[in-house]
Amino acid sequence: MTAASPNSPTDIADILAFYASAGVDEALEDAPVNRFAEAAPRPVERAPAPVAPPREEKAPERPAAPPGLDASKVPDAPPTRSSVAAVPDEAQAALARQLATTATTLDELRQHMAAFDGCNLKATAKNLVFADGNPDAAVMLVGEAPGRDEDIEGLPFVGRSGRLLDRMLAAIGLDRTSVYIANVIPWRPPGNRTPTPHETEICRPFIERQIELVNPKVLVNLGGPSAKTLLNTSEGILRLRGNWRVHTTASGIAIPAMPTLHPAYLLRTPAHKKLAWRDFLEVKAKLRALS
Repeated sequence: MTAASPNSPTDIADILAFYASAGVDEALEDAPVNRFAEAAPRPVERAPAPVAPPREEKAPERPAAPPGLDASKVPDAPPTRSSVAAVPDEAQAALARQLATTATTLDELRQHMAAFDGCNLKATAKNLVFADGNPDAAVMLVGEAPGRDEDIEGLPFVGRSGRLLDRMLAAIGLDRTSVYIANVIPWRPPGNRTPTPHETEICRPFIERQIELVNPKVLVNLGGPSAKTLLNTSEGILRLRGNWRVHTTASGIAIPAMPTLHPAYLLRTPAHKKLAWRDFLEVKAKLRALS
């Protein structure tokens, strides 16, 4: 077979037809072309940016005092990078302790918590999740922090874990009209992440005062974080659960406490529901003994 001669129009036409049928739609040049060099943007010379004069630092303003609290007793707020989210620190924790101490009723405590801006979780949460149920109940249950559904509705334990908790309560003859439910953290952490130790310590005075004002006969700690925070222990929940502990209020009142598994954990580990059932039977027996 002889190669086609470029001088023959017929052969050239045949070659072009072959290329066209093969999908060739662009002719190449004799010399290679660097398309990347053509597409590279040319550097633009810019004039040096003017140097701004140094900003004058302003002293941080004293945070506004919530209703009913002496403004002179509110500690100075530390300087922060953002005016929206507060940085957890000892000054904010001291303010939380003072606000919690001055609350004489649950309604007053709720007002103080709603006005408190010392926890950065408040900046991303939709609602303050204060409590649900009967404040005169003999049983108080405390979880860790609100989830998505709780944040939307402003009530604790209203999602899947809440429905399971309702069934667990019904199994021992209780419901939301005969118990009081709250959380250690009243604002939902973004993305349901675990609250930091600083965030927990800032919110601790509020939940401790809430327990003291409710003064239940029995306290049920739902999950490890609640048990560790309110019972001052570092033991894991599987070791804690099923064993009666004591929560002591600031005024010295000793409240029997039963650590048990969190309903959200039970949804992930159904085999451990039998353990929680035993714990709730202990709660039922304790209520009978205290009646």
